[in-house]
Amino acid sequence: MKLFKFFALLVATLVLSNCSNKEEQLMEKANQLAQKFIITDGHIDTPWRMHKGGYEDLSVRTKGGDFDYIRAKKGGLDVPFMSIYVPATYQVTGGAKDKALELIGYVERITSDHPDKFEIAYNLSDAERIFEEGKVALPMGMENGAPLEGDLSNVEFFHKKGISYITLTHSEDNDICDSSYNLGERTHNGLSEYGAKVIREMNRVGIMVDISHVSDEAFYQAMDVTQVPAIASHSSARHFTPGFERNMSDEMIVRLAENGGVIQINFGSSFVTQDSREKRANNADSVTNYAKQNGLESNDPRVIEFAKKIALENPVFCDVTDVADHFDHVVKLVGIDHVAFGSDYDGVGDTLPYGLKDAASFPNLIYHLLKRGYSEEDIEKICYKNIWRVWKATEDFAKNS
Repeated sequence: MKLFKFFALLVATLVLSNCSNKEEQLMEKANQLAQKFIITDGHIDTPWRMHKGGYEDLSVRTKGGDFDYIRAKKGGLDVPFMSIYVPATYQVTGGAKDKALELIGYVERITSDHPDKFEIAYNLSDAERIFEEGKVALPMGMENGAPLEGDLSNVEFFHKKGISYITLTHSEDNDICDSSYNLGERTHNGLSEYGAKVIREMNRVGIMVDISHVSDEAFYQAMDVTQVPAIASHSSARHFTPGFERNMSDEMIVRLAENGGVIQINFGSSFVTQDSREKRANNADSVTNYAKQNGLESNDPRVIEFAKKIALENPVFCDVTDVADHFDHVVKLVGIDHVAFGSDYDGVGDTLPYGLKDAASFPNLIYHLLKRGYSEEDIEKICYKNIWRVWKATEDFAKNS
């Protein structure tokens, strides 16, 4: 009996050792692929992070934030799209164009301060060249079309400034289209007449159409207008978050793919699982109630400390495997050619999943995709080739317009 137990234990040990070796080999492969392939990310909010906290030296490991040169290189991130995010408040107060230019200025300063590490990519060929030179390319996407300020000539103006995609709206309806976050009466019931002209002008000059944040109606109407494939720069699958219009329904993902487009999966936990959404909502309710009961404003230091305490007691984080589930879902729906990375680093606060906490984490996600049977060719498409296809189609259409 003792001999049997000994051999059983020996077999179990060998099996575990073999499994461990396989996982180590797979992780090593994931790290190799992250360095071998170009990795692009559709949406990183570092310019707005600087707007809030001040300019930072991104050539070193920064104390805060999710993105810097050191972590990008470690994770294999080569072409992160810098988000030029202009909040909806500027649609009311004015100054949206000036704010966009201010944020573009941050990106210009990053590259001028560290020309050996960063360079703005104004187009696809720039991105490829900068990668070959060993630097991090910084293309830009404008989040919210408000800085166009109703003037179609601003589409070409911002393209010359380095804007490669425009997210048509953000948290509120604007003059282009309705927002997915507006749960009340919609302004346009989708896309406005001016919004259709904006999309056609984006096609003409070579700016990718980004449908993240738009209402369902606006999405379908935008698909009918655009003459080139579109992207969702930082959205996830609504299948996992029922009722959350900010994410894309299965029908929308299919329509996006029919258009030749790509959904770039958002890593924020509340975009990824319903459980995370519910925890986040419960935490917010607890903080609101605490402030009301104590007669405090939301920015009071005591409220901020209480919010930190609640966040620690009831963490909202999902896991990197939950993010991998979104990739599986999209691939099963429409195939490997229509999904990519759209982390929303520096944009979703302290809600990033376990295993995907910053720009150094891409190999962790690649590892889980490899573990699920994704091929090297599949990984290469997810890392950059799918987005490259849309970017090239957009530029080619503009050249021939």
